[in-house]
Amino acid sequence: MSVLFSELLIPGWAEDGSKTGLGDVTGAYGSDVAFNLPCHTADPELFFSEKSNEIDVAKSLCGACPVRQQCLDAALSRQEPCGVWGGELFEDGVVIARKRTVGRPRLAPAAVISEIEEVLPALEISVVAVEGEEESDAA
Repeated sequence: MSVLFSELLIPGWAEDGSKTGLGDVTGAYGSDVAFNLPCHTADPELFFSEKSNEIDVAKSLCGACPVRQQCLDAALSRQEPCGVWGGELFEDGVVIARKRTVGRPRLAPAAVISEIEEVLPALEISVVAVEGEEESDAA
């Protein structure tokens, strides 16, 4: 499946002239090469997935791509709102290491909880453990 995209379909996209479009990246290659790029032959959903394993697959597909660096530079210039571009994951226009998992965030990381539990006995405070653990009494 090939996905074609035109920046001209997005109102106001090229007004300031500082953005690099996909045509600028893939247009330098003959149509045989451009239409056989991983992003044109793989399922486009991979590049915009919420699942970390699919995101990893998309990143790996970009690994041997001949326009990987140009794609990344162009995505940075456009401040891509989401997706894998040039082997990197974008969110809100910046490269991120990984997507935040779906669902409610933890109240406190486990490392912070263990540090708090070390300090509590000195303060003579009793803590009720989370998730069914028994209450620990301060000595």
